Parts: sequence; C-alpha cells; structure tokens
Amino acid sequence: MKKPLYIVGVDGSEWSERAVMRAINLAKQTNAQVELISVIEFGKIQPILMEGNEPYVIDKGNVQDETLEKVIKPLLDTYQDSGVEMSYQLLWGDPVDVLHECAKHERANMLFMGRRGRSRFVDILLGSVANKIAHKAGIPVVLVP
Repeated sequence: MKKPLYIVGVDGSEWSERAVMRAINLAKQTNAQVELISVIEFGKIQPILMEGNEPYVIDKGNVQDETLEKVIKPLLDTYQDSGVEMSYQLLWGDPVDVLHECAKHERANMLFMGRRGRSRFVDILLGSVANKIAHKAGIPVVLVP
C-alpha cells in the first residue's frame, strides 16, 4: 500500500515554515511522506528596467540555487531527524496552478499552506494563493496561521 502524501507549498515565509511543521507532525502520526514544493513566479522576479539597450536577463539557475539554499535546505535540515520521508521540487509558474497540478498528478492526500505568503500587499490586491488553492485543489487543504 502506498504511503499517504502531503504536499506543502513553501515560499520562505514564517507561515510556510509553520505549514511544514504541521505537515511533519501529522505525517509522523499517519506514516505519510511530505513533499515540499516551492514555486517561483517568473513574472515577479523579472525586472522591468533595462540596462542600456538590452533587457536584464535573470539567470534561472541562480534563482533556483538561491531558493534551494534559502527556502528548501533549511527546512530539510530542520526535519532530517523527524523520521518522515521528505522530498522537494522547485518549479516555475503560477503557484495556484502548479500546486494544483502537482497535487492532482501525484495523487496527494492533503495540501498544506501558510495562510500568508511573502507578499501581503499582493494578497490584498489579488487574493491569496492559499485562498485560491483552497477553492481549486479538490483535496483537503490545511491553511496554517
């Protein structure tokens, strides 16, 4: 029988760190595995300004390396002795669509997210990723305050 899978959307915020903690604690009780997914939105990191006549180009590899070092690795290190099988993915795109597709494709049993992300201002204007995914996911979503 396949272990239950809990996906946790992480963005480096304290709220996503608490979501990981909640998922790990539940995974210990249910013998589940936990997958951390960090979604990088290209539109939010691509600068509007240009240097000279050439557009400034973001090195995707550097952005991924930085996300791995600052967001994923600290979480993996913190919970390495938890006894919970953990994995991660760094993906590009819209967080709502990417998390929804991952949960669907991997047949996740539950999705955990912090209630607030890195940008409260964007949440106010456009609605939060957590709120949108809660309406779209099709599986139980745990919104962690």
